[in-house]
Amino acid sequence: MKKISIIVPIYNEIDSINEIIEKINNTDFDSLEKEIILVDDASTDGSTDILKGMQDRYKIIFHTKNQGKGAALRTGFAAATGDITIIQDADLEYNPEDYIPLVKAIKKGNADVVYGSRLYNKDYEQNFLKTSLFANKFLTKMTNILFFANLTDMETCYKAFKSNILKEITIKSDRFDFEPEITAKILKKGIKIKEHPISYNGRQYEEGKKITWKDGLHAVLTLIKYRFSD
Repeated sequence: MKKISIIVPIYNEIDSINEIIEKINNTDFDSLEKEIILVDDASTDGSTDILKGMQDRYKIIFHTKNQGKGAALRTGFAAATGDITIIQDADLEYNPEDYIPLVKAIKKGNADVVYGSRLYNKDYEQNFLKTSLFANKFLTKMTNILFFANLTDMETCYKAFKSNILKEITIKSDRFDFEPEITAKILKKGIKIKEHPISYNGRQYEEGKKITWKDGLHAVLTLIKYRFSD
């Protein structure tokens, strides 16, 4: 494996875009060539203008209409050419250096899919909003029951894949229900998801956090839907 594609969905993250891209650039993903793909989901806060100034350095795709994180990831996956594909949110809740052991596990042939778990280490539970912590644990437990899995953090952003696996899966979710959909479809294919602990610094809603209780409800319905259908 020689190349990694890093997909960054962006919607109204003007305060963190430059810093997260710098962190990605400063991270050595096990000496793999980096392909950074930035997908702007029709931002309205000036993020688009910043990204337009980076088009000579990165692969940047602009949505003309806001569609949601899942839609932005579909766009990024379609443009990816790396042997490994990972997802990086445009905020600063996650540290790109935490991706290194996940990527190494795939590169060495020890796993096809690896999730970075924020709940593997209970010390990071204090960095969650209480409602988010409860929702994450509930949705993960539900995933384990429905799909006979043993995950600790299904909703994590940090997911690393062999790219050929993603090409075999059709993602239909447009919003945050991407997480349960991709997890359900991977598990139904009989692919074991490995986990590795990562750090987490959750945002407050006033700091730009976007996921809400409605997304939690959609996640429940998505898990049930893909347990009993394709």
